[in-house]
Amino acid sequence: MERFLFKADKDIYKANLHCHTTVSDGTYTPEQIKELYQAEGYSIVAYTDHMVIKHQGHLTDDNFLALNAFELNVDFFKEAGRYHTARTYHFIIFAPRADNVTTPEIPPLDYHDVAGINAYIAYLNREGYLVCYCHPYWSLQTYPDYIGLKGLFATEIYNHGCDREGFNGSYGEVYDDMLRAGTKLFCIATDDNHNLEHQKLTPDNLRSDSFGGFTMINSKSLDYVDVIDALRRGDFYASKGPSIYEITLEDNLLKVACSESDAMIVYTDSRTVHSKVGKGMTQGIFELRGYEKYIRVECRDKEHKSAYSNAYFLTE
Repeated sequence: MERFLFKADKDIYKANLHCHTTVSDGTYTPEQIKELYQAEGYSIVAYTDHMVIKHQGHLTDDNFLALNAFELNVDFFKEAGRYHTARTYHFIIFAPRADNVTTPEIPPLDYHDVAGINAYIAYLNREGYLVCYCHPYWSLQTYPDYIGLKGLFATEIYNHGCDREGFNGSYGEVYDDMLRAGTKLFCIATDDNHNLEHQKLTPDNLRSDSFGGFTMINSKSLDYVDVIDALRRGDFYASKGPSIYEITLEDNLLKVACSESDAMIVYTDSRTVHSKVGKGMTQGIFELRGYEKYIRVECRDKEHKSAYSNAYFLTE
């Protein structure tokens, strides 16, 4: 019997789920961000300014949804004394409803107290918030820092701002570390745009931090709760460009349909990686071995841009 792991709806919405504005350390106002992103085909922007939810509901209309969110920092800066060499945890916190317009109380959090950080994440989960782990390489974090995190709904698999700034914006290995350790979570691709002077949106600026990482969300509508529910279910994929149309599983045959790709890769919890290479492929069939606990799909185009599925645990 064929089982759909993912099937893109005709009304799938393009989203930037990590964005900074003049509310914190970004250059553009929330209104300018809406105009710029709508012009590039985006329907959803999560306004994730640092440490504060600033309600942008006035920007929501029939064709655009502003999500209430903020970026939480848990820093080692004070003890280490140097911003550029000190480790930090960053998380995106997505509010569950449009009427969540204030920042949830943030307790004192110690970088070294992962149990305390997890307790705060658990509190946010109980209140309905979704918590995403951000840019571990930019944060100078290693396996011991992130492997004990609990209660996350997702992790960034690609962060465009980090990729443009430090060429360290891809985190597939971190995602697999977490999955192989038994953590079940999804993955998103984001811009994390600040649009600072050297990141400006000009045609010839290769360091522009906008329009590089996005998440395509299957939602019944642009209603706030519908979109959050789709994120909670994992009904989306992450991308730097290509599209994923369908992923199905029938017995041990995994079938993938996507936009033109030169490589299709199926990552697993095991040493086995299934792959196909060829020019302009739009479909692939992979025979699984039967011992894979989870699979996740990457479709890579001729420009080496990738689309990433969420991980699917095959025993569920």
